[in-house]
This record gives sequence, structure tokens and C-alpha cells, in this order.
Amino acid sequence: MFNNSSKIMFVLILITGTMITVSANSWLSAWMGLEINLLSFIPLMSDTNNLMSTEASLKYFLTQALASAVLLFSIILLLMNHNFMLLNSSNFSSMMILSALLLKSGTAPFHFWFPNVMEGLSWINSLILMTWQKIAPLMLISYLQFKMILMICIILSAVVGSLGGLNQTSLRKLMAYSSINHLGWMLSAMYSSESLWMMYFLFYSFLSFNLIFFFNLFNVYHINQLFSLFMSSKILKFSIFFNLLSLGGLPPFIGFMPKWLVIQTLSFNNQLFLMALLTVMALITLYFYLRMSYSAFMLNYYEPQWNNKMILNSFFVSISLGLSFISTFGLISISLIYFIF
Repeated sequence: MFNNSSKIMFVLILITGTMITVSANSWLSAWMGLEINLLSFIPLMSDTNNLMSTEASLKYFLTQALASAVLLFSIILLLMNHNFMLLNSSNFSSMMILSALLLKSGTAPFHFWFPNVMEGLSWINSLILMTWQKIAPLMLISYLQFKMILMICIILSAVVGSLGGLNQTSLRKLMAYSSINHLGWMLSAMYSSESLWMMYFLFYSFLSFNLIFFFNLFNVYHINQLFSLFMSSKILKFSIFFNLLSLGGLPPFIGFMPKWLVIQTLSFNNQLFLMALLTVMALITLYFYLRMSYSAFMLNYYEPQWNNKMILNSFFVSISLGLSFISTFGLISISLIYFIF
């Protein structure tokens, strides 16, 4: 991705656009930052080796342009209403702003573009779309106070994200639906505090980076490729699937920690229905992660000998194993440190 200098320039502009939005003190400057961010990500998506990247970048551009147009229109409406003291309709314009931001972040029911765009991207671009591109819209959503609409979006994101990934064979689409499910958790974390959803987002970004680093390293794009992968190394095989289960939020791994905190906060706020729904839907996502992990955990699985040519002592493999160690034993280590001190 970073072979030429133009890509590095666009990455820097991408980061700048998000920073402008996050540090903006008016809606208009926030919109400007989102536009800079969008127009710098489009050239990063284009890839000569991938025929689907052009289609994906066009789909992404059209949906984001629609969201930006609705956002700008609703911002102008909001400013007009405040100037002319017509405060009754300001709720309507704020609701439009929220809808545009939900479309930008790929939250259900505005999620239809997200898995299709992910399918046409490389793993590095998919990681940017799943993590960095969500910072600015989520930050702006946290400024708005629309409890009822956000509640509907949280429920829909949890349901769509878990049920949508059940019949997928493509890993990129599976990660996209997983991301929609995690967005539901992040939005529910916004109910209680700003720091909670940021912490959840950091954990999610770390685990996504860890998994996508693996997938990119070994060029894995579909579930059936996993069945004959890493057969020469049990450590590599188990570490990638432990990462998957950690992303799903299985208790011994560090991915359970942010979900634990969100569940605790929701139970303190007496939102038991939402907590129960999110937990059940997280179990469904765990089911399709376990379906992927099935071949790894069956120790007597058939192993073809010609897979032994894989180089296991490379620098990137050792990095990924180090990150996997944090993902797998992070929660246990934190618990031990807390217990000792």
C-alpha cells in the first residue's frame, strides 16, 4: 500500500480530515473535515491488482456523498432555525444530522453499503474502513442526544450484525457484519459515558488490527482457506483463532473486558432488556467465529504435508504472535496485577 509517495500523502490527509472533525467547534467545520477524509480515502481504495476495488470505491463515494449532502443540508437548516428562532423544527434537523452520521459510520439500518464495499477492498483498506473511518462519525454522534432513535439503531445493529454473518463464506463480509455488531455495543456505551465507548473502540481496533494483520500476511480471504492453513505450526493456528474468539468476546480473552464493562454499566442504568439482547446477539457472533475455528480446534484434523514450507521465523510472524499473546492473556494478566497490587 505504501509503495508510492502519493499513498503516504493521502494517508496523512485522511488523518488530518479526521482530526479536523474531532477538534471542530462548529458543525460546518466538522462537515469540512468529513469531506477531506472522504476525498482522501477514495484514491487509497483504488488497487490495480484488485478488479473489485473500482466498484467498491464508487459505491463508497456515492453513499458517503449522499450522507454528506444530507448532513450539510441539515446543518444549514439547523443554523437557519437558530437564527430565526424557530426552535420547534430544530429537533427534525438534528435527527437528520444523526441519520447522516449513522449512514457514514455504517450503522444498521443504514448498513447496506458496508459489507459490499468491504468485499472489494484489500485487507489494509478494510482495516482503515472498519476502525479509523468510524472515529469522526461516532465522535459527532456522541454530541447528539436522541435516546429513542439511538436505541432502535443499537438493537438493529446488534441483530443485523449477528444474523447477517451467519451465512457468509467471505472473511471480509464476516468482519463487516462483526463491525456492525460492535457498533451496536459502542453506541450503547455512549449512553453512559464518552470514555467508555472510546475505550471499547480502542479494544476493538486493536483486536481487528491483530486479526487483519494475520489475514493480510497469509492472503486469506475465505473461510475454506482457513481449513488448510497453519497446519505446520500449532502455535500460529491456535493464536489466530484465539484472536477470533477474543474479538467475539469470549471470557478468558481480553476482548471480553470492554463488553464486561458495557454490560456492567447497562445493568447499573437498569437497561436490562438492551443488555440481554446485546449479550444474546454476541453469542450468535461467537457461533460463527467458532464455526471458523472448528478446523483448528480439532487436533486430529487431516494435515497435508506440503504445507510445511511456510516460513515461521519471519519478523512479521513474531510481531503477530506477540500481539496475539496480549489478546489471549491480557485479561488474565490485568486480573493478576489488580489482585497483587
